[in-house]
Amino acid sequence: MAKVHVKRGDSVYVLNGKDGGKKGKVLSVIPAADPSNNKVLIEGVNIVTKHVKPRQGAQQGGLIHQEAPINASKVMLICAKCSKPTKVGHKVLESGAKARYCKKCGETIDVIGEKE
Repeated sequence: MAKVHVKRGDSVYVLNGKDGGKKGKVLSVIPAADPSNNKVLIEGVNIVTKHVKPRQGAQQGGLIHQEAPINASKVMLICAKCSKPTKVGHKVLESGAKARYCKKCGETIDVIGEKE
């Protein structure tokens, strides 16, 4: 599986498409074997209408609105420090752990692998 530059809980900026310019929080990441097919589900972005049939239980039929996945290449991470959409860089810290960092301000976003 290919790696995705964002992960669940990150704030992202949508670059283009019908929701271009919107900001949202990543709800889930759907990695694929092919790097061009990685998808992300973002809160409040790419809302689609789904027709739902009533089921035997308490579920009611009708139209529901929900988020649909978009391609991961269409989003950029928003840095918490400089509050701008940025590319994500990776570096190895002195302790041997890997970290993601903002390429605009150089601030460490989070530590990926803790080495002890």
